[in-house]
Amino acid sequence: MKHKIILLLSLLAIVSCKKEGKNQEDETLVSNKNVELIEKQNNELITLKGEFIYYNGAAVLQTNTDIYGVLPNKKVTELNTLAQQYKNQPTDMVQVEIRAHISNQKNDTILWENKIEIIEILTVSPANTNNNVIKLGDK
Repeated sequence: MKHKIILLLSLLAIVSCKKEGKNQEDETLVSNKNVELIEKQNNELITLKGEFIYYNGAAVLQTNTDIYGVLPNKKVTELNTLAQQYKNQPTDMVQVEIRAHISNQKNDTILWENKIEIIEILTVSPANTNNNVIKLGDK
C-alpha cells in the first residue's frame, strides 16, 4: 500500500513539473505590449467613461451607474486644464474617458463612498447638451 501511495505522489509531482515548464516557456513569448497591458490589469486600473466636473478644488466623475469623488493629483489638474476648452461656465461638465484606481478608503475631504485616483487620461470631449434644461434669468 505504501508503495502505491509513493508511486502516485511521484507521478503527480512529475505531471505538475511538466505544466510549470510549459508555462515558463509561454511567458517568455509575451510581447512588450502585452506585458504593459498585464501590468495595468495587475495594478487594478479600470477604464471609466462619464461626465467630469471640477469646481472650487473638488472633482467628481459621474458614470451611467455610479458617482465617484476624485482624489486630487497632477492628473486631475491636467484633466481640468484640458476640459476648460469645452466649458462655457465653470460648473459645466465634460465627457471624459480615463483609467483609474477605484477605492473605498475613508478620506477627510472626499465624502463620496467611491473614490478614484486618475492615472491616465484617454479622451476629453464636450458633454452631451440636454435641451430640457431650464435657465432662469433674462438671458
